[in-house]
Amino acid sequence: MTTATATKIFADRIGRIEVSATMAITAAALKLKSEGVNLADFGAGEPHFSTPRHIKDAAIEAIEKNFTRYTNVAGIPEVRKAIVDRHACDFGSNYTPNECVFTTGGKLALFNAIQVLVDHGDEVILPVPYWVSFKDIIQYAGGKAVLVESKEEENFRITAKMIEAAITPKTKAIILNTPSNPSGAVVAPEDLEAIVRLAHKNGIYVLLDECYVYLTFTGEVVSGGSFTDCKEHIVVLGSLSKTYAMTGWRAGFALGPKPIIAAMSKLQSQSTSNTASMVQRASIAALTGSQECVSEMRADYIKLRDQTLAGFKTIPGLTCTVPQGAFYVYPNVSKFIGKGGIKSASDLAAKLLSEAHVVVVPGEAFGTSEHIRLSYAVSHDVVDEGVKRMRDYFATLN
Repeated sequence: MTTATATKIFADRIGRIEVSATMAITAAALKLKSEGVNLADFGAGEPHFSTPRHIKDAAIEAIEKNFTRYTNVAGIPEVRKAIVDRHACDFGSNYTPNECVFTTGGKLALFNAIQVLVDHGDEVILPVPYWVSFKDIIQYAGGKAVLVESKEEENFRITAKMIEAAITPKTKAIILNTPSNPSGAVVAPEDLEAIVRLAHKNGIYVLLDECYVYLTFTGEVVSGGSFTDCKEHIVVLGSLSKTYAMTGWRAGFALGPKPIIAAMSKLQSQSTSNTASMVQRASIAALTGSQECVSEMRADYIKLRDQTLAGFKTIPGLTCTVPQGAFYVYPNVSKFIGKGGIKSASDLAAKLLSEAHVVVVPGEAFGTSEHIRLSYAVSHDVVDEGVKRMRDYFATLN
């Protein structure tokens, strides 16, 4: 008589990642909304603006003209030219269409870049706090995330000295997300250049997540792609989602050395193939048309940021750095942990959702244990109502 051996179902790699925390929070919030609960939703990082009219019109025209078939995997030449021209105009980079791949969202650009560059045992330097998907995607590829802790009292600043201290012979890449999700911190131009040059000198790749680069509030917008003499070791990861309020369109891109872009395109050919053809036409309209809509949205985000921070000042015990970009605040909630049965930021986020009907994301998802993230890309009324609910709830813990 033989003993049946349990059959292994899942590959090891799926066990190296977790469900995206922001997507999990969104799902929980949607469930409550379906039950008729009125939520102050600061969970998902998604603009509250509608996609600008001229961008929608371009997609509609593409559909009506039957531009609905397969395209080149990396995107039609026109969309890649629009991407490199926009980047060159704004940042002084010098990429060509053959150094560009158009992807189904910025997350796919990041995922594919890490998959083609990072192998088992490779180390990837990752500043903390980090966007929820960075660490998991590194681990999925078999790499190791080497965490560089930033200091809240220094506004989560990342410097070349901090990065250099984390470099080992196994370092393959450095991820820089500026402005940062979740903290809104911006890498200073001098630090950005120093890190890029340090990496280039050591043969290390810098993966630049520029998802929020146009939502920088300091007045000085810089891309690591500007340092053209170092482009051999730079991969720019971009997205139209936040810049043009196009989250659901799934429009992203990567700029980098031809061999890396070719490898990413090869991987994409075996997964998503091309991004939706009408989305490519819409993206051309976004990139080549008036950029006034971007300026208008950025101006409102600054007002929303200031309104949110002013509201926080009315909540005793809550402290928060001043974001320099993106549309997130990352307040410190350590004063409330240990009260009312709350043992962690995750507990607090759950309590805020169930008792105050306020949606936030706990800091554990971003690598810290004393924070929650709120997206203020909402209406001004939602900011006021959400802050009021938080203030009322926190008052019950004192």
